[in-house]
Amino acid sequence: MTPDQYCQEKAANSGSSFYYSFLFLPAEKRRAITALYAFCREVDDAVDECSDPHVARTTLNWWRGQVKDIYTGKPQHPVALALLPVVRKYALAQEQFQEIISGMEMDIDQPRYPDFNALQLYCYRVASVVGLLSATIFGYRDPQTLVYAHDLGIAFQLTNIIRDVGEDARRNRIYLPMDELSQFNVTALDILKSRESENFQKLMAFQIDRAQRYYQQALAHLPEIDRKTQRTGLIMAAIYSTTLEEIIASGCHVLKERVSLTPLRKLWLAGKTWLKT
Repeated sequence: MTPDQYCQEKAANSGSSFYYSFLFLPAEKRRAITALYAFCREVDDAVDECSDPHVARTTLNWWRGQVKDIYTGKPQHPVALALLPVVRKYALAQEQFQEIISGMEMDIDQPRYPDFNALQLYCYRVASVVGLLSATIFGYRDPQTLVYAHDLGIAFQLTNIIRDVGEDARRNRIYLPMDELSQFNVTALDILKSRESENFQKLMAFQIDRAQRYYQQALAHLPEIDRKTQRTGLIMAAIYSTTLEEIIASGCHVLKERVSLTPLRKLWLAGKTWLKT
C-alpha cells in the first residue's frame, strides 16, 4: 500500500463529512487534502482511542517528531510520507501542524473549559488551523479568505461540540464553557448524568445561536474572487450547517442521541453545492 492509498483508506473509513467534500477536487489537490485529513485523524485517534494519558502523550510527541522529519525529508509514517510533497508544493508551515497536535494534547490535559475564550483556543488549534491549511491547498488570491477559513473552522468545531455533548460526557469531557453552564443553571453533573431540562435546552439554544453566527460571519468574509477555489470548504459548510439544522429539528436531545446525516444526503449536498458555486 502506498502512502497515498493509506491516507485514502483512512479518510474513507472515517465516515466523516469531510470525505464527501474531497470527491469533487482535481486529483492533485484531492491527494493533498486527503493527506492533511489523514494526519488530523491519526493525531486525533492517538488521544481518543487510548485510555492511558501517558501513552497518548507519548504518541503525540512521536508525531511531533514526524512533523519535524517531514520538513527534513526523512519521515517514516505513511501519512507523513504522503505529506512530504504536499508541504513543499503548497509551502505549508510546520508550526501549524504542531499547533494541531497541541490542540489534541488539550484533550488530555483539559476536560473542562472555564469560558468561551479558553474554548476558542481549542477550536482554533483543532479546527481553524486545519481550515487555514486547507484554504492554502485549495488556493486563494485575497488574504481575506484566511479570515473566512478561520471562522469556518470555529463554526465546524462548535457544531461538533453541540452534536457530541453526550458522547463527550461519557469520556468525562465537557466542551461547553463552565461559566455558561452557570449562566443557565446547569451543572457539570447534569451533563455527565445526561439530565436534560428546560435550562439545558436554553443552554443549547445559546450554543447553537453562536455556531450559526460563526457560519454567517465566515461566509460574509469569503471574497467572490475565491469562491470557486474554496468550493470544498463551502461543501463542508453545507453539510455541517445542515447537521446543525437537523439537531434543532430533532429537539436537540444531544445528551442521549447523536444526529448525523446519511452518506447519500451528504453526497447530495456536496454535489448541489459544487454545482451552484
